[in-house]
Amino acid sequence: MVIEPRGTLYPRVKVKDVEKIIESSIVNDEPEKTLLYSPNGNSSSVEKYKNIPFYAKQQRIALRNLGMIDQYRIEDYIATGGYQGLAKALTDMTPETIVDEVKQSGLRGRGGAGFSAGRKWATCASAEETPHYVICNGDEGDPGAFMDRSIMEGDPHSVLEGMIICARAVNSHEGYIYVREEYPLAIMNLQLAIEQATSYGLLGDNILGTGFSFTLKVSKGGGAFVCGESSALMRSVGGDVGEPRAKYVRSVLKGLHDKPTVLNNVESFANIPPIIVNGGKWFASIGTEKSTGTKAFSLVGKVRNTGLIEVPMGTTLREIIYDIGGGIQDDRPFKAVQTGGPSGGCLPKEKLDLPVDFDSLTEADSMMGSGGMIVMDDQTCVVDLAKYFLKFLVEESCGKCTPCREGLYQLHSLVDKMSDGRAVESDLVLAENLSKSIMIGSLCGLGKSGPNPFISTLKYFREEYIAHIRDKKCPAKVCPSLISYEIIEGPCDGCMACAPACAVKAITGEKGKLHVIDQNICDRCGACKAICTRQAIEIH
Repeated sequence: MVIEPRGTLYPRVKVKDVEKIIESSIVNDEPEKTLLYSPNGNSSSVEKYKNIPFYAKQQRIALRNLGMIDQYRIEDYIATGGYQGLAKALTDMTPETIVDEVKQSGLRGRGGAGFSAGRKWATCASAEETPHYVICNGDEGDPGAFMDRSIMEGDPHSVLEGMIICARAVNSHEGYIYVREEYPLAIMNLQLAIEQATSYGLLGDNILGTGFSFTLKVSKGGGAFVCGESSALMRSVGGDVGEPRAKYVRSVLKGLHDKPTVLNNVESFANIPPIIVNGGKWFASIGTEKSTGTKAFSLVGKVRNTGLIEVPMGTTLREIIYDIGGGIQDDRPFKAVQTGGPSGGCLPKEKLDLPVDFDSLTEADSMMGSGGMIVMDDQTCVVDLAKYFLKFLVEESCGKCTPCREGLYQLHSLVDKMSDGRAVESDLVLAENLSKSIMIGSLCGLGKSGPNPFISTLKYFREEYIAHIRDKKCPAKVCPSLISYEIIEGPCDGCMACAPACAVKAITGEKGKLHVIDQNICDRCGACKAICTRQAIEIH
Protein backbone atom coordinates (compact mmCIF):
# COMPACT_ATOMS: atom_id res chain seq x y z
CA MET A 1 0.00 0.00 0.00
CA VAL A 2 1.24 3.48 -0.91
CA ILE A 3 -0.14 6.54 0.88
CA GLU A 4 -0.08 9.61 -1.36
CA PRO A 5 0.96 12.38 -1.58
CA ARG A 6 3.51 11.58 1.13
CA GLY A 7 4.62 8.44 -0.74
CA THR A 8 4.74 6.15 2.29
CA LEU A 9 5.05 2.47 1.38
CA TYR A 10 3.68 -0.36 3.51
CA PRO A 11 4.60 -3.79 2.10
CA ARG A 12 2.68 -7.00 2.78
CA VAL A 13 -0.24 -5.25 4.48
CA LYS A 14 -2.58 -7.52 6.47
CA VAL A 15 -6.09 -6.88 7.75
CA LYS A 16 -4.80 -6.39 11.30
CA ASP A 17 -2.53 -3.56 10.07
CA VAL A 18 -5.35 -1.40 8.70
CA GLU A 19 -6.24 0.26 12.00
CA LYS A 20 -2.62 1.27 12.62
CA ILE A 21 -2.27 2.69 9.12
CA ILE A 22 -5.48 4.73 9.41
CA GLU A 23 -4.41 6.14 12.77
CA SER A 24 -0.85 7.01 11.72
CA SER A 25 -0.97 7.90 8.04
CA ILE A 26 -4.51 9.19 7.58
CA VAL A 27 -5.31 10.83 10.93
CA ASN A 28 -1.85 12.03 12.03
CA ASP A 29 -0.06 12.16 8.63
CA GLU A 30 2.86 10.23 10.10
CA PRO A 31 4.30 6.86 9.01
CA GLU A 32 3.60 3.76 11.07
CA LYS A 33 7.26 2.82 11.56
CA THR A 34 6.59 -0.79 12.53
CA LEU A 35 5.11 -1.51 9.09
CA LEU A 36 7.68 0.20 6.84
CA TYR A 37 9.89 -1.57 4.31
CA SER A 38 13.14 -2.96 5.73
CA PRO A 39 15.80 -3.84 3.12
CA ASN A 40 16.84 -7.49 3.49
CA GLY A 41 15.14 -7.65 6.88
CA ASN A 42 17.48 -5.07 8.45
CA SER A 43 16.41 -3.03 11.45
CA SER A 44 16.65 0.21 9.43
CA SER A 45 13.55 1.06 7.42
CA VAL A 46 12.69 3.15 4.36
CA GLU A 47 9.52 5.21 4.39
CA LYS A 48 9.06 6.51 0.84
CA TYR A 49 8.73 4.10 -2.06
CA LYS A 50 10.73 6.42 -4.34
CA ASN A 51 13.79 5.80 -2.14
CA ILE A 52 13.60 2.02 -2.59
CA PRO A 53 15.87 0.74 -5.41
CA PHE A 54 13.01 -1.18 -7.04
CA TYR A 55 11.21 2.12 -7.69
CA ALA A 56 14.10 4.61 -7.67
CA LYS A 57 15.83 3.00 -10.66
CA GLN A 58 12.68 3.12 -12.79
CA GLN A 59 11.38 5.84 -15.09
CA ARG A 60 7.76 5.33 -16.00
CA ILE A 61 6.33 6.71 -19.23
CA ALA A 62 4.20 3.92 -20.70
CA LEU A 63 3.28 2.76 -17.19
CA ARG A 64 2.90 6.31 -15.84
CA ASN A 65 -0.67 5.97 -14.60
CA LEU A 66 -0.74 2.39 -13.32
CA GLY A 67 -1.81 2.40 -9.70
CA MET A 68 -2.21 6.19 -9.75
CA ILE A 69 -5.68 6.53 -11.28
CA ASP A 70 -9.02 4.75 -11.23
CA GLN A 71 -8.96 2.93 -14.56
CA TYR A 72 -12.75 2.90 -14.70
CA ARG A 73 -13.05 6.72 -14.68
CA ILE A 74 -12.14 8.81 -17.74
CA GLU A 75 -12.19 11.83 -15.41
CA ASP A 76 -9.15 10.46 -13.56
CA TYR A 77 -7.24 10.06 -16.81
CA ILE A 78 -8.13 13.60 -17.91
CA ALA A 79 -7.13 14.98 -14.49
CA THR A 80 -3.60 13.61 -14.96
CA GLY A 81 -3.23 15.32 -18.35
CA GLY A 82 -4.94 12.67 -20.41
CA TYR A 83 -6.15 13.63 -23.92
CA GLN A 84 -4.03 16.81 -23.84
CA GLY A 85 -1.83 15.22 -26.49
CA LEU A 86 -4.88 14.50 -28.63
CA ALA A 87 -6.14 18.07 -28.28
CA LYS A 88 -2.72 19.40 -29.31
CA ALA A 89 -2.49 17.01 -32.26
CA LEU A 90 -5.93 17.92 -33.58
CA THR A 91 -5.84 21.68 -33.06
CA ASP A 92 -2.18 22.77 -33.20
CA MET A 93 -0.56 20.19 -35.51
CA THR A 94 -0.93 18.86 -39.03
CA PRO A 95 -0.69 15.13 -39.85
CA GLU A 96 2.80 15.82 -41.22
CA THR A 97 4.04 17.52 -38.05
CA ILE A 98 2.64 14.68 -35.91
CA VAL A 99 4.64 12.17 -37.96
CA ASP A 100 7.73 14.39 -37.77
CA GLU A 101 7.44 14.56 -33.97
CA VAL A 102 7.21 10.77 -33.70
CA LYS A 103 10.19 10.43 -36.07
CA GLN A 104 12.19 12.90 -33.97
CA SER A 105 11.41 10.90 -30.82
CA GLY A 106 13.18 7.86 -32.27
CA LEU A 107 10.38 5.62 -30.95
CA ARG A 108 10.84 2.04 -32.13
CA GLY A 109 8.03 -0.51 -31.93
CA ARG A 110 7.85 -2.04 -28.46
CA GLY A 111 6.31 -5.29 -29.74
CA GLY A 112 9.70 -6.82 -30.47
CA ALA A 113 10.68 -5.92 -34.03
CA GLY A 114 11.97 -2.49 -33.04
CA PHE A 115 11.01 -0.82 -36.33
CA SER A 116 10.80 2.97 -36.42
CA ALA A 117 7.24 4.05 -35.59
CA GLY A 118 7.70 7.35 -37.42
CA ARG A 119 8.82 5.69 -40.65
CA LYS A 120 5.92 3.25 -40.48
CA TRP A 121 3.40 6.07 -39.97
CA ALA A 122 4.91 8.15 -42.79
CA THR A 123 4.73 5.28 -45.28
CA CYS A 124 1.10 4.54 -44.46
CA ALA A 125 0.17 8.23 -44.56
CA SER A 126 1.60 8.60 -48.06
CA ALA A 127 -0.15 5.49 -49.43
CA GLU A 128 -2.65 6.36 -52.14
CA GLU A 129 -5.06 3.47 -51.54
CA THR A 130 -7.86 4.05 -49.08
CA PRO A 131 -9.17 3.48 -46.48
CA HIS A 132 -6.26 3.44 -44.01
CA TYR A 133 -6.50 1.41 -40.80
CA VAL A 134 -4.89 1.62 -37.36
CA ILE A 135 -4.52 -1.57 -35.30
CA CYS A 136 -3.19 -2.09 -31.79
CA ASN A 137 -1.54 -5.44 -31.10
CA GLY A 138 -2.65 -6.55 -27.63
CA ASP A 139 -1.99 -10.23 -28.33
CA GLU A 140 0.63 -10.77 -25.63
CA GLY A 141 1.52 -14.46 -25.78
CA ASP A 142 5.00 -14.78 -24.24
CA PRO A 143 5.09 -16.96 -21.10
CA GLY A 144 5.71 -14.75 -18.09
CA ALA A 145 4.92 -11.48 -19.90
CA PHE A 146 2.17 -9.14 -18.72
CA MET A 147 3.23 -5.59 -19.70
CA ASP A 148 0.52 -4.93 -22.31
CA ARG A 149 -2.10 -6.63 -20.19
CA SER A 150 -1.36 -4.29 -17.28
CA ILE A 151 -1.65 -1.19 -19.46
CA MET A 152 -4.91 -2.32 -21.09
CA GLU A 153 -6.38 -3.18 -17.70
CA GLY A 154 -4.99 -0.26 -15.68
CA ASP A 155 -4.73 2.62 -18.16
CA PRO A 156 -6.85 1.86 -21.25
CA HIS A 157 -7.33 5.51 -22.23
CA SER A 158 -3.59 5.93 -22.87
CA VAL A 159 -3.88 3.29 -25.61
CA LEU A 160 -6.97 4.93 -27.09
CA GLU A 161 -5.38 8.38 -27.11
CA GLY A 162 -2.24 7.08 -28.83
CA MET A 163 -4.31 5.34 -31.48
CA ILE A 164 -6.48 8.40 -32.21
CA ILE A 165 -3.36 10.56 -32.61
CA CYS A 166 -1.94 7.93 -34.99
CA ALA A 167 -5.20 7.84 -36.93
CA ARG A 168 -5.06 11.60 -37.42
CA ALA A 169 -1.44 11.32 -38.62
CA VAL A 170 -2.16 8.64 -41.22
CA ASN A 171 -5.69 9.77 -42.20
CA SER A 172 -7.46 6.71 -40.78
CA HIS A 173 -11.07 6.65 -39.66
CA GLU A 174 -11.36 3.07 -38.43
CA GLY A 175 -9.25 1.12 -35.94
CA TYR A 176 -9.12 -2.14 -34.00
CA ILE A 177 -7.56 -3.28 -30.75
CA TYR A 178 -6.68 -6.98 -31.04
CA VAL A 179 -6.78 -8.66 -27.62
CA ARG A 180 -6.52 -12.34 -26.77
CA GLU A 181 -9.68 -13.73 -25.17
CA GLU A 182 -7.64 -14.88 -22.14
CA TYR A 183 -7.59 -11.20 -21.08
CA PRO A 184 -11.28 -10.68 -20.18
CA LEU A 185 -10.60 -7.76 -17.80
CA ALA A 186 -8.55 -5.96 -20.45
CA ILE A 187 -11.35 -6.44 -22.99
CA MET A 188 -13.96 -5.15 -20.53
CA ASN A 189 -11.88 -2.09 -19.55
CA LEU A 190 -11.08 -1.20 -23.16
CA GLN A 191 -14.72 -1.42 -24.17
CA LEU A 192 -15.69 0.78 -21.22
CA ALA A 193 -12.98 3.28 -22.17
CA ILE A 194 -14.24 3.38 -25.77
CA GLU A 195 -17.78 4.09 -24.55
CA GLN A 196 -16.56 6.84 -22.21
CA ALA A 197 -14.32 8.48 -24.81
CA THR A 198 -17.16 8.44 -27.33
CA SER A 199 -19.57 10.04 -24.86
CA TYR A 200 -17.02 12.80 -24.16
CA GLY A 201 -16.57 13.55 -27.87
CA LEU A 202 -13.02 12.21 -27.89
CA LEU A 203 -13.87 9.31 -30.19
CA GLY A 204 -16.38 8.84 -32.97
CA ASP A 205 -17.68 11.62 -35.23
CA ASN A 206 -16.30 15.17 -35.23
CA ILE A 207 -13.77 14.64 -32.41
CA LEU A 208 -13.40 17.80 -30.28
CA GLY A 209 -15.34 19.68 -32.97
CA THR A 210 -12.43 19.49 -35.41
CA GLY A 211 -14.25 17.55 -38.14
CA PHE A 212 -11.98 14.53 -37.71
CA SER A 213 -13.75 11.19 -37.11
CA PHE A 214 -12.37 7.88 -35.89
CA THR A 215 -14.07 4.76 -34.51
CA LEU A 216 -12.52 1.94 -32.53
CA LYS A 217 -13.55 -1.67 -31.96
CA VAL A 218 -12.10 -4.46 -29.81
CA SER A 219 -11.31 -7.59 -31.83
CA LYS A 220 -10.93 -10.75 -29.75
CA GLY A 221 -8.33 -13.37 -30.66
CA GLY A 222 -8.41 -17.05 -29.83
CA GLY A 223 -5.03 -17.13 -28.11
CA ALA A 224 -2.86 -18.31 -31.01
CA PHE A 225 0.74 -17.23 -30.39
CA VAL A 226 1.35 -16.81 -34.13
CA CYS A 227 -1.30 -14.07 -34.22
CA GLY A 228 1.19 -11.79 -32.55
CA GLU A 229 2.83 -11.70 -36.00
CA SER A 230 1.55 -8.72 -37.97
CA SER A 231 0.13 -10.36 -41.09
CA ALA A 232 -1.39 -13.28 -39.14
CA LEU A 233 -2.98 -10.80 -36.74
CA MET A 234 -4.54 -8.82 -39.58
CA ARG A 235 -5.95 -11.96 -41.15
CA SER A 236 -7.49 -12.84 -37.79
CA VAL A 237 -9.01 -9.35 -37.42
CA GLY A 238 -10.44 -9.74 -40.92
CA GLY A 239 -12.15 -13.00 -39.96
CA ASP A 240 -9.72 -15.44 -41.61
CA VAL A 241 -7.45 -18.12 -40.14
CA GLY A 242 -4.47 -16.46 -38.44
CA GLU A 243 -1.63 -17.43 -40.78
CA PRO A 244 1.29 -15.21 -41.83
CA ARG A 245 2.12 -14.27 -45.38
CA ALA A 246 5.41 -13.53 -47.16
CA LYS A 247 7.37 -10.58 -45.80
CA TYR A 248 7.72 -8.80 -49.14
CA VAL A 249 4.08 -7.79 -48.65
CA ARG A 250 4.30 -4.73 -46.40
CA SER A 251 1.33 -4.13 -44.12
CA VAL A 252 1.72 -0.34 -44.28
CA LEU A 253 0.77 -0.66 -47.96
CA LYS A 254 -1.33 -3.84 -47.96
CA GLY A 255 -2.46 -4.77 -44.47
CA LEU A 256 -6.00 -5.31 -43.20
CA HIS A 257 -8.27 -6.08 -46.17
CA ASP A 258 -5.20 -5.38 -48.34
CA LYS A 259 -5.37 -1.69 -47.43
CA PRO A 260 -2.63 0.50 -45.86
CA THR A 261 -2.45 -0.31 -42.14
CA VAL A 262 -0.39 0.86 -39.16
CA LEU A 263 0.13 -1.81 -36.55
CA ASN A 264 1.84 -0.99 -33.24
CA ASN A 265 1.61 -2.71 -29.89
CA VAL A 266 0.01 -1.47 -26.66
CA GLU A 267 3.18 -0.03 -25.13
CA SER A 268 4.08 1.82 -28.33
CA PHE A 269 0.71 3.60 -28.45
CA ALA A 270 0.85 4.38 -24.69
CA ASN A 271 4.09 6.31 -25.37
CA ILE A 272 2.54 8.55 -28.04
CA PRO A 273 0.57 11.05 -25.87
CA PRO A 274 3.64 12.03 -23.74
CA ILE A 275 5.70 12.38 -26.93
CA ILE A 276 3.16 14.79 -28.44
CA VAL A 277 2.80 16.79 -25.21
CA ASN A 278 6.51 16.97 -24.31
CA GLY A 279 8.02 16.79 -27.79
CA GLY A 280 10.06 14.24 -29.68
CA LYS A 281 13.37 15.70 -28.45
CA TRP A 282 12.34 15.06 -24.85
CA PHE A 283 11.71 11.36 -25.55
CA ALA A 284 14.90 11.07 -27.62
CA SER A 285 16.93 12.45 -24.68
CA ILE A 286 16.06 9.32 -22.69
CA GLY A 287 17.77 6.00 -23.36
CA THR A 288 20.47 5.54 -26.00
CA GLU A 289 21.08 7.12 -29.39
CA LYS A 290 19.54 4.26 -31.39
CA SER A 291 17.14 2.96 -28.74
CA THR A 292 15.40 5.99 -27.26
CA GLY A 293 12.94 6.23 -24.39
CA THR A 294 12.11 3.58 -21.85
CA LYS A 295 11.05 -0.08 -22.01
CA ALA A 296 8.65 -1.98 -19.81
CA PHE A 297 9.65 -5.48 -18.67
CA SER A 298 8.00 -8.22 -16.67
CA LEU A 299 10.79 -9.31 -14.34
CA VAL A 300 10.10 -12.88 -13.17
CA GLY A 301 11.91 -16.06 -12.18
CA LYS A 302 14.50 -16.66 -9.45
CA VAL A 303 14.82 -13.00 -8.48
CA ARG A 304 13.81 -11.47 -5.13
CA ASN A 305 11.64 -8.65 -6.47
CA THR A 306 9.41 -9.76 -9.32
CA GLY A 307 6.94 -7.55 -11.11
CA LEU A 308 6.36 -4.98 -13.80
CA ILE A 309 9.17 -2.45 -14.29
CA GLU A 310 10.03 0.33 -16.75
CA VAL A 311 13.60 1.53 -17.22
CA PRO A 312 15.47 3.78 -19.66
CA MET A 313 16.90 1.96 -22.67
CA GLY A 314 20.56 1.18 -22.06
CA THR A 315 20.07 0.11 -18.44
CA THR A 316 22.28 -2.93 -17.86
CA LEU A 317 21.07 -6.40 -17.01
CA ARG A 318 23.01 -6.15 -13.75
CA GLU A 319 21.11 -3.02 -12.69
CA ILE A 320 17.79 -4.63 -13.53
CA ILE A 321 18.48 -7.96 -11.82
CA TYR A 322 20.49 -6.83 -8.80
CA ASP A 323 19.40 -3.24 -8.10
CA ILE A 324 15.76 -3.36 -9.12
CA GLY A 325 15.27 -7.11 -8.73
CA GLY A 326 17.21 -7.31 -5.47
CA GLY A 327 19.42 -10.18 -6.62
CA ILE A 328 18.85 -13.92 -6.77
CA GLN A 329 16.55 -15.69 -4.34
CA ASP A 330 18.27 -17.41 -1.38
CA ASP A 331 21.58 -15.82 -2.50
CA ARG A 332 22.13 -18.57 -5.04
CA PRO A 333 24.51 -17.98 -7.97
CA PHE A 334 23.07 -16.24 -11.02
CA LYS A 335 23.15 -18.48 -14.07
CA ALA A 336 21.31 -16.82 -16.95
CA VAL A 337 18.47 -14.54 -17.99
CA GLN A 338 16.05 -15.29 -20.81
CA THR A 339 14.98 -12.18 -22.73
CA GLY A 340 12.52 -11.87 -25.59
CA GLY A 341 10.18 -14.72 -24.70
CA PRO A 342 10.13 -18.18 -26.35
CA SER A 343 11.92 -16.87 -29.44
CA GLY A 344 14.50 -14.95 -27.44
CA GLY A 345 17.90 -15.89 -26.11
CA CYS A 346 19.52 -16.98 -22.88
CA LEU A 347 22.35 -14.73 -21.64
CA PRO A 348 24.97 -15.88 -19.04
CA LYS A 349 26.64 -13.99 -16.17
CA GLU A 350 29.37 -12.74 -18.53
CA LYS A 351 26.66 -10.59 -20.15
CA LEU A 352 25.35 -8.97 -16.96
CA ASP A 353 26.86 -5.61 -17.90
CA LEU A 354 25.21 -5.68 -21.33
CA PRO A 355 23.02 -2.60 -21.92
CA VAL A 356 19.43 -3.55 -22.59
CA ASP A 357 18.54 -2.08 -25.97
CA PHE A 358 17.42 -3.43 -29.34
CA ASP A 359 20.83 -3.68 -31.00
CA SER A 360 22.92 -4.89 -28.03
CA LEU A 361 20.59 -7.78 -27.31
CA THR A 362 20.47 -8.79 -30.99
CA GLU A 363 24.29 -8.78 -31.19
CA ALA A 364 24.38 -11.11 -28.16
CA ASP A 365 22.10 -13.63 -29.96
CA SER A 366 19.06 -12.63 -27.93
CA MET A 367 16.32 -10.09 -28.56
CA MET A 368 14.22 -7.45 -26.85
CA GLY A 369 10.94 -9.11 -27.77
CA SER A 370 7.88 -7.66 -26.11
CA GLY A 371 9.74 -7.40 -22.79
CA GLY A 372 9.66 -10.71 -20.93
CA MET A 373 12.69 -11.27 -18.68
CA ILE A 374 13.09 -14.60 -16.86
CA VAL A 375 15.96 -14.85 -14.34
CA MET A 376 17.51 -18.25 -13.58
CA ASP A 377 19.82 -19.53 -10.86
CA ASP A 378 22.26 -22.45 -10.84
CA GLN A 379 19.42 -24.92 -10.31
CA THR A 380 18.07 -24.28 -13.81
CA CYS A 381 19.04 -26.67 -16.62
CA VAL A 382 19.48 -24.84 -19.93
CA VAL A 383 18.81 -28.02 -21.92
CA ASP A 384 15.50 -28.45 -20.13
CA LEU A 385 14.79 -24.74 -20.68
CA ALA A 386 15.43 -24.99 -24.43
CA LYS A 387 13.23 -28.09 -24.59
CA TYR A 388 10.39 -26.24 -22.81
CA PHE A 389 10.43 -23.24 -25.17
CA LEU A 390 10.80 -25.40 -28.28
CA LYS A 391 7.79 -27.47 -27.19
CA PHE A 392 5.82 -24.24 -26.78
CA LEU A 393 6.79 -23.08 -30.29
CA VAL A 394 5.99 -26.47 -31.85
CA GLU A 395 2.49 -26.28 -30.39
CA GLU A 396 2.03 -22.65 -31.51
CA SER A 397 3.34 -23.03 -35.07
CA CYS A 398 0.51 -22.43 -37.53
CA GLY A 399 1.93 -25.16 -39.79
CA LYS A 400 1.75 -23.12 -42.98
CA CYS A 401 5.44 -23.50 -43.91
CA THR A 402 7.44 -26.73 -43.77
CA PRO A 403 10.67 -25.38 -42.21
CA CYS A 404 8.79 -24.21 -39.13
CA ARG A 405 6.18 -26.99 -38.94
CA GLU A 406 8.57 -29.91 -39.42
CA GLY A 407 11.87 -28.27 -38.49
CA LEU A 408 10.89 -27.11 -35.00
CA TYR A 409 9.29 -30.50 -34.34
CA GLN A 410 12.51 -32.31 -35.23
CA LEU A 411 14.66 -29.81 -33.32
CA HIS A 412 12.53 -30.32 -30.22
CA SER A 413 12.89 -34.11 -30.63
CA LEU A 414 16.69 -33.78 -30.75
CA VAL A 415 16.83 -31.59 -27.65
CA ASP A 416 14.43 -33.97 -25.91
CA LYS A 417 16.89 -36.81 -26.65
CA MET A 418 19.67 -34.74 -25.12
CA SER A 419 17.75 -34.07 -21.93
CA ASP A 420 16.97 -37.78 -21.61
CA GLY A 421 20.59 -38.84 -22.15
CA ARG A 422 19.71 -40.71 -25.37
CA ALA A 423 21.58 -38.42 -27.76
CA VAL A 424 25.02 -38.86 -29.33
CA GLU A 425 27.42 -36.05 -30.22
CA SER A 426 26.45 -36.13 -33.90
CA ASP A 427 22.92 -35.12 -32.80
CA LEU A 428 24.35 -31.81 -31.60
CA VAL A 429 25.82 -31.09 -35.04
CA LEU A 430 22.55 -32.13 -36.66
CA ALA A 431 20.59 -29.79 -34.38
CA GLU A 432 22.88 -26.87 -35.21
CA ASN A 433 22.53 -27.42 -38.96
CA LEU A 434 18.78 -27.89 -38.66
CA SER A 435 18.48 -24.62 -36.72
CA LYS A 436 20.19 -22.71 -39.53
CA SER A 437 17.83 -24.22 -42.10
CA ILE A 438 14.75 -23.34 -40.04
CA MET A 439 15.90 -19.73 -39.62
CA ILE A 440 16.63 -19.32 -43.34
CA GLY A 441 13.55 -21.07 -44.72
CA SER A 442 10.69 -20.10 -42.40
CA LEU A 443 8.00 -17.74 -43.59
CA CYS A 444 7.52 -15.56 -40.51
CA GLY A 445 9.25 -14.44 -37.33
CA LEU A 446 8.03 -17.41 -35.30
CA GLY A 447 10.05 -19.87 -37.37
CA LYS A 448 12.96 -17.54 -38.10
CA SER A 449 13.58 -16.96 -34.39
CA GLY A 450 12.25 -20.33 -33.20
CA PRO A 451 15.66 -22.03 -32.79
CA ASN A 452 16.96 -19.11 -30.66
CA PRO A 453 16.46 -20.86 -27.29
CA PHE A 454 18.65 -23.74 -28.50
CA ILE A 455 21.18 -21.59 -30.40
CA SER A 456 21.79 -19.15 -27.53
CA THR A 457 22.00 -21.77 -24.77
CA LEU A 458 24.36 -23.86 -26.92
CA LYS A 459 26.56 -20.81 -27.56
CA TYR A 460 26.97 -19.94 -23.88
CA PHE A 461 26.45 -23.33 -22.19
CA ARG A 462 27.86 -25.88 -24.65
CA GLU A 463 29.56 -27.81 -21.81
CA GLU A 464 26.14 -28.46 -20.26
CA TYR A 465 24.90 -30.04 -23.50
CA ILE A 466 28.10 -32.13 -23.66
CA ALA A 467 27.52 -33.32 -20.08
CA HIS A 468 24.04 -34.53 -21.03
CA ILE A 469 25.27 -36.27 -24.19
CA ARG A 470 28.71 -37.62 -23.28
CA ASP A 471 28.54 -38.02 -19.49
CA LYS A 472 24.81 -38.74 -19.20
CA LYS A 473 24.65 -36.22 -16.35
CA CYS A 474 22.53 -33.14 -15.73
CA PRO A 475 24.80 -30.63 -13.92
CA ALA A 476 21.79 -28.70 -12.62
CA LYS A 477 20.22 -31.95 -11.37
CA VAL A 478 16.91 -31.29 -13.13
CA CYS A 479 16.42 -33.73 -16.03
CA PRO A 480 14.55 -36.78 -14.60
CA SER A 481 16.27 -39.43 -16.75
CA LEU A 482 19.74 -38.35 -15.60
CA ILE A 483 19.25 -38.00 -11.85
CA SER A 484 18.30 -40.12 -8.86
CA TYR A 485 16.94 -39.34 -5.39
CA GLU A 486 18.62 -41.00 -2.43
CA ILE A 487 17.87 -40.91 1.31
CA ILE A 488 20.92 -40.23 3.50
CA GLU A 489 21.60 -42.26 6.60
CA GLY A 490 21.97 -39.93 9.56
CA PRO A 491 19.64 -37.04 8.77
CA CYS A 492 16.82 -39.50 8.11
CA ASP A 493 15.09 -40.35 11.39
CA GLY A 494 12.22 -42.28 9.88
CA CYS A 495 9.62 -39.53 10.37
CA MET A 496 7.43 -41.13 7.68
CA ALA A 497 6.72 -37.80 5.91
CA CYS A 498 8.18 -38.81 2.55
CA ALA A 499 6.51 -42.20 2.03
CA PRO A 500 2.88 -40.91 1.84
CA ALA A 501 4.04 -38.09 -0.47
CA CYS A 502 5.34 -40.58 -3.06
CA ALA A 503 2.59 -41.17 -5.61
CA VAL A 504 4.25 -44.30 -7.05
CA LYS A 505 5.01 -45.81 -3.61
CA ALA A 506 8.74 -46.07 -4.28
CA ILE A 507 9.71 -45.31 -0.64
CA THR A 508 9.69 -48.01 2.02
CA GLY A 509 10.76 -48.07 5.67
CA GLU A 510 9.51 -48.32 9.21
CA LYS A 511 8.87 -45.43 11.59
CA GLY A 512 12.06 -44.36 13.32
CA LYS A 513 14.29 -46.22 10.85
CA LEU A 514 16.11 -45.30 7.63
CA HIS A 515 13.87 -45.22 4.58
CA VAL A 516 14.88 -46.42 1.12
CA ILE A 517 13.90 -45.30 -2.41
CA ASP A 518 13.46 -48.03 -5.02
CA GLN A 519 15.18 -46.56 -8.09
CA ASN A 520 13.28 -48.91 -10.41
CA ILE A 521 9.96 -47.43 -9.30
CA CYS A 522 10.90 -43.79 -8.57
CA ASP A 523 9.67 -41.37 -11.26
CA ARG A 524 11.93 -38.50 -10.05
CA CYS A 525 9.01 -36.17 -9.33
CA GLY A 526 10.78 -34.55 -6.35
CA ALA A 527 7.81 -34.69 -3.98
CA CYS A 528 9.84 -36.48 -1.33
CA LYS A 529 12.60 -33.86 -1.29
CA ALA A 530 10.06 -31.04 -1.21
CA ILE A 531 8.33 -32.43 1.89
CA CYS A 532 11.44 -33.59 3.80
CA THR A 533 12.30 -31.16 6.63
CA ARG A 534 15.40 -33.10 7.74
CA GLN A 535 17.41 -32.38 4.54
CA ALA A 536 17.78 -36.14 4.29
CA ILE A 537 17.21 -36.50 0.54
CA GLU A 538 19.91 -35.76 -2.00
CA ILE A 539 19.84 -35.60 -5.78
CA HIS A 540 22.61 -37.45 -7.63
